[in-house]
Amino acid sequence: MYDEQGAEYIDCINNVAHVGHCHPLVVQAAHEQNQVLNTNSRYLHDNIVDYAQRLSETLPEKLCVFYFLNSGSEANDLALRLARQYTGHQDVVVLDHAYHGHLSSLIDISPYKFRDLDGQKEWVHVAPLPDTYRGPYREDHPSPAVAYADEVKHVVSSAQQKGRKIAAFFAESLPSVGGQIIPPAGFFSKVAEHIHRAGGIFVADEIQVGFGRVGKHFWAFQLQGEDFVPDIVTMGKSIGNGHPIACVATTQAVARAFEATSVEYFNTFGGSPVSCAVGLAVLEVLEKEQLQAHAACVGSFLMELLRQQKVKHPIIGDVRGVGLFIGVDLIKDEATRTPATEEADYVVSRLKEKYILLSTDGPGRNILKFKPPMCFSLDNARHVAAKLDAILTDMEEKVRSCETLSCQPCSVKCPPEETHPTQRFY
Repeated sequence: MYDEQGAEYIDCINNVAHVGHCHPLVVQAAHEQNQVLNTNSRYLHDNIVDYAQRLSETLPEKLCVFYFLNSGSEANDLALRLARQYTGHQDVVVLDHAYHGHLSSLIDISPYKFRDLDGQKEWVHVAPLPDTYRGPYREDHPSPAVAYADEVKHVVSSAQQKGRKIAAFFAESLPSVGGQIIPPAGFFSKVAEHIHRAGGIFVADEIQVGFGRVGKHFWAFQLQGEDFVPDIVTMGKSIGNGHPIACVATTQAVARAFEATSVEYFNTFGGSPVSCAVGLAVLEVLEKEQLQAHAACVGSFLMELLRQQKVKHPIIGDVRGVGLFIGVDLIKDEATRTPATEEADYVVSRLKEKYILLSTDGPGRNILKFKPPMCFSLDNARHVAAKLDAILTDMEEKVRSCETLSCQPCSVKCPPEETHPTQRFY
């Protein structure tokens, strides 16, 4: 990315520009379709059918009905409507510190938001985040997947004892706002059993983590095992590389129940010819440039560099991730794992001075979160890791000498050795 003065930055956080900022093939696809036709989705057009067909090839067979929308928030809102219509129930189970969108309906099921606003509604039930580093069941637990799933079972049982009926369990396939969490394998399958038994359905929110980001698979929910298939998958952000397109994929049974209301779902620009042309171009780039395999390779390399720094820097408590979805958990003390919130903020500020864009998240705002565009390279990984190493080393020296950790706005242009290699972000 470039600022108004032409300074070049490495972008380590922009999962919206999935295949790279302003990728020429994506820009070209939008431009060419705009010159031909762009209208609302009441008009039949090959692009919407072609795009649905291409998407279906990436998903389990039973997820074969597609609704196109403009944003991830719209997608999750529709998923909530679908779940309630299909089950006839109202209540929702979510994970702690989850975020599912900015609409009122989604603020209500996002603990990350509602705890600072109107509080928890009676129809919302919160289960513990499956965090094996700082949660109740950690890396030394013999079966954390079962233990965390049992917590969901307990939440469901408690709700039922109050006469509540569960419509859905919503979960980000990899909780991001929650702190770049990697749920233990098998967790979703066990949760789905409990939710289905209660008459609800499972919604996998892939808005931040889908489309090959995890490297090993095209979808993050596939990390949970071949036998696990959600009832609904929601998509956004990355599928349009910044263009406003999103999608809900579900089963025939869920879709038929929704259609039975005789109230059609209509979205003026969801699935427009231009939006679907852009979506098709993103899929083409992913395949042509082998970005899923690239994410696996570069992500593994960056994880290894970060783990080497964990050995060197006590402030790094945990390095976790898969593909180009990585979190670095900064702590004040190894025994208590107290979040190093101020230190994380300091690191991010210092990195920005070095022309590297990174952010923090998690309940303690102490997780350095890496979710770069998929063209993030091995050279980028080396450069970012080296700058992080230097900043942590300098920070540790300041702490030892009792200096205050503070960043002042940089008014001096960095010398050549402080600039980074050219980045292929288009």
